[in-house]
Amino acid sequence: MKKELKFKTNIKCMGCVSAVTPALNETVGAGNWEVDIQSPNKPLTIQGEEVEANAVIAALEKVGYKADFWIEGHTDEKWTRIFSS
Repeated sequence: MKKELKFKTNIKCMGCVSAVTPALNETVGAGNWEVDIQSPNKPLTIQGEEVEANAVIAALEKVGYKADFWIEGHTDEKWTRIFSS
């Protein structure tokens, strides 16, 4: 069963998208993610069968970007960070 995770990111432009593409493709697979650089929160949406929020956050941090896990139902002001254990 596919699940969907959303993150607020600091991926701001197409250059940033190019920089994170190898890390995200390796972590969640090509075609399983998209980022909306036009939105103020730069949301990253991941879909997949075995998607782990901490793995996505770690992959982005390795290439110099940040991601905050978004808990469904919260407003844009209520983003929550999930930390690796």
